[in-house]
Amino acid sequence: MIESNKLILKKENLVKNSTNITFNCISPMSSSSESEANGDEGDTTTISDGKLHHYVKKNEYRRASVAAERYNPEDDDSDDEGYHIYPKTSEQRQRLKEAVCHSLLFRTLEVKQIDQILDAMWEKHVQQGECIIRQGDDGDHFYVIDNGTYEVYAADSNGQAEKIGDYNQTGSFGELALMYNQPRSATVIATSAGILWIMGREMFRKLVLRHGFRKRQMYENFLRGLDILQSLNDYERSKVADALIPIDYHQNDVIIKQGDKGDRMFFIEDGQCDIYRNEKFYKRLNEGDYFGELALLNHEPRSATVIAASFKVRLASLEVQSFERLLGPCMDLIHRNTSKYIK
Repeated sequence: MIESNKLILKKENLVKNSTNITFNCISPMSSSSESEANGDEGDTTTISDGKLHHYVKKNEYRRASVAAERYNPEDDDSDDEGYHIYPKTSEQRQRLKEAVCHSLLFRTLEVKQIDQILDAMWEKHVQQGECIIRQGDDGDHFYVIDNGTYEVYAADSNGQAEKIGDYNQTGSFGELALMYNQPRSATVIATSAGILWIMGREMFRKLVLRHGFRKRQMYENFLRGLDILQSLNDYERSKVADALIPIDYHQNDVIIKQGDKGDRMFFIEDGQCDIYRNEKFYKRLNEGDYFGELALLNHEPRSATVIAASFKVRLASLEVQSFERLLGPCMDLIHRNTSKYIK
């Protein structure tokens, strides 16, 4: 009788909302992987008091991890054309754009690059209890959370699954396996119904890793020419380059306003900016100049207003946390140069 009840539960894939919750752990697979999925039929994961008592089993039917070289964006000289575009409604595209903006991987990319990433992702609805990625499996996809809650588990030294984190409505996961060609390092399970945006391995490498690499190269060259950062070594300069966020302004746009709270400083990549103090013109800044650091140094409101003076101005912004963490070797020189604002 007990065995019969287990069989019924197994076939019906029930989700029980009680102290012990049983999830049918189904990895997202394409139709071409159905034969592999058949070998996993019946794998279940049980959660009790927030812990996984039974880690998802692995068997001989699941494919072995593929050994491959790490992706080196420096060796990738292919163009950006030819990637698949997944059609989206304006509502879907807006939701995806809002979801992507929370990811650290994307926040330093340019508008055109973000648009390519939006084109290359597709929507997937997930159910409570669905296993999105499974520890030890190959990594084929990168995931951005649109909505829903998800828990992350990894096997401890005894092979038991232990909860190591969670996601609540925002976040992204799955990038490490794609970046380093390693098996999945953790299991992610949906604890509610939700929506994910998915990108395939090749597009992730082409659109995210390569763009990120090119952006770092460009900013390293730019930073190398700034007198204020000459005291940084190559490693420190590369960390600053990774933290810079490109922002475009047009003529007469207000970039910072006197009296506002300061949360970042700016380097001028291209164009000119005008500084106003108490609504009076004070100075024009050109390519290679920087501004906005005074409020960060003194933890005071902005001491001047800065307005875009060129038809188009390209800036690289550095947020306050990165400013304090990365520019330590330059602080003496930055402090000395603040006299240009207060003399």
